[in-house]
Amino acid sequence: MRDLKIRPTAPEDLPAITAIYDHAARTGTATFEIEPPDLSEMTRRYRALIENNSPYFVAVSDGQIAGYAYAGSYRPRPAYRFTVEDSVYLAPEYQRRGIGAALLGELIVQSEKRGYRQMIAVIGDSANAGSIAIHTKAGFEMIGTHPNVGFKFGRWLDTVMMQRALGAGGSALPGD
Repeated sequence: MRDLKIRPTAPEDLPAITAIYDHAARTGTATFEIEPPDLSEMTRRYRALIENNSPYFVAVSDGQIAGYAYAGSYRPRPAYRFTVEDSVYLAPEYQRRGIGAALLGELIVQSEKRGYRQMIAVIGDSANAGSIAIHTKAGFEMIGTHPNVGFKFGRWLDTVMMQRALGAGGSALPGD
């Protein structure tokens, strides 16, 4: 990939991130959100992740935001505090160029550095072969499918669950 840089997200990236997510919500099934959030809501979500020390990155190619990725809490209860859920979104013109895999790779590295032990991928639509493939290449294993749990674009959609250990995973206690 020519001129690809992955860096931490900054507030000035949020309009581009909002546009990428808007397109994903309106045209695709990677997210089950039907009404895309506006810039104000995306800013609120960004701040919540940053305040929680969650990794959040953008991929910049030829000076443009090509995509973004972050890892947020998998579930709110304290017992899940070492497990994160990843999210990766790309602008349509930058798909199938290896950018999603690069973002996911950086997200894994930075999540491990923060002491997380498991990463969960909740992939919208079992037909989302691209997302399933990049997660598989990054070491995720299929852990199940929830059939027909979302309804969007006039049809029922599955979610695919994948999981990857981070660092020592479950083979050692946190802090070891």
